[in-house]
Amino acid sequence: MLILVTYDVNTESEGGQARLRKVAKCCVKYGQRVQNSVFECVLDESQYKEMQHQLLNIIDEEKDSLRFYNLGNKYQGKAEHFGAKEGYRAEGVLMM
Repeated sequence: MLILVTYDVNTESEGGQARLRKVAKCCVKYGQRVQNSVFECVLDESQYKEMQHQLLNIIDEEKDSLRFYNLGNKYQGKAEHFGAKEGYRAEGVLMM
C-alpha cells in the first residue's frame, strides 16, 4: 500500500534540529522524499506499523506534528504531479 507521510518539526525548540534529522532519516529508510517534509512509502501493514512506531518515538507530540495518509494498494492515478522535480513510480525500477 502507498502511505504518504508528512511532518512538521518545531526546530526553534530545544532538540528540534536533531528531531528533524531523525524523522527524515527514518522516513528515508521506508520511502522516497517527494518534497521537503513529504515522503511516499510503499509498505505492507507490518512495515507501516513499524515506521509509525519509530516516528512516534522521535517526535515531541507537544511541539511537532506527523500525518499519515493511506492511499491503499490501488494508488496509481490518485496523485498528480506538476512542476519541478519529475515524479517517480514507487514500484518502478530503481537504478543505483
